[in-house]
Amino acid sequence: MKGRNVNTEVRHGGVIMNAEYLLSEGHDIEDLRDEELVALFVEDRNEDAFNELINRYSDKVYRLAYRLTSDPKDAEEVLQEVFIILAEKLSSFRSEAKFSTWLYRVASNAAYMFLRNSSRYRDRNISLEDYKPYNDYGMIEGVKEKDFSDAPDSKLLGREGAELIDKAIQELPPDYRIVFHMKDVEGMTSKEIAEALGLTVPAVKSRALRARLFLRDKLSDYFYEWRNK
Repeated sequence: MKGRNVNTEVRHGGVIMNAEYLLSEGHDIEDLRDEELVALFVEDRNEDAFNELINRYSDKVYRLAYRLTSDPKDAEEVLQEVFIILAEKLSSFRSEAKFSTWLYRVASNAAYMFLRNSSRYRDRNISLEDYKPYNDYGMIEGVKEKDFSDAPDSKLLGREGAELIDKAIQELPPDYRIVFHMKDVEGMTSKEIAEALGLTVPAVKSRALRARLFLRDKLSDYFYEWRNK
């Protein structure tokens, strides 16, 4: 087809042939894998393929952006920036990696850049670098140990509890907040997060643990008060 780049066509050759075959056989664009949609857009500038990628991932990218910015308008701005970058840089995607992992890297970089460029977010967060989860004896320290086992779901999921949980999450530094969101909200593995953020797997696990311990500490008083009402 006209306009195809020889280098990218070699890279996506088998993928795009399969995608074009499926479409010729009557399959809908929604039936294609992420990598096939990428190939169609990169090789043929197929707008339907690009729009399908947006439909699949806009909510996830928005949630990640909102988790980092805590502001709907700012999250929407990050979302728009991500898809502008996507349209311009999609040809750099290598099919050896998962598209979702690659997209999370793009989204997290865009969100971090937004935070760095906004004076409203500078020096807003605490640091967890000295929040040591274990003491010299291998015991967890700095965490109030409370038993939450009989707290009713309605209390945990109630408006007050949800607001307190969200507030505590927002107190995490962005580097920890994004790991917590990817792991505990999006359900990504430590390996996927490491690839998306350019970290080692041990670094991801460390940040996830510190984030959880911090949140447990911040929220323990709330549940303790409920148990003693």
